[in-house]
Amino acid sequence: MKHRSKLLRSPLFRLLAINLAAGVSLAVLLVGGLLAINPGNLRHLIFADRSPGTALGLLLFGFIVTFGSTAMGTAIMAAGKPPPDAGGPRGGKRQLAPQELARTARS
Repeated sequence: MKHRSKLLRSPLFRLLAINLAAGVSLAVLLVGGLLAINPGNLRHLIFADRSPGTALGLLLFGFIVTFGSTAMGTAIMAAGKPPPDAGGPRGGKRQLAPQELARTARS
């Protein structure tokens, strides 16, 4: 039990778990949308089979793998980037090179 609480405190594990949950939610939403819209009579094709649970499970599994891994991979790749600015000016204050500083001091 102590190992589990240590795992839950890990920021990387939480980042991956949250993004996996977002990917799973999106996958369930999209499969539900596909069944509601019924493109190409997909819903009728699935439910006319003897075991519609298998077809739904495989479809859902494919969507979960796709969207879950995409969300997790995007979160990992974006982890090192600084947060976007609130619209302020970009870049820092320009500093003169030592040669330019000496030239401006003489004039």
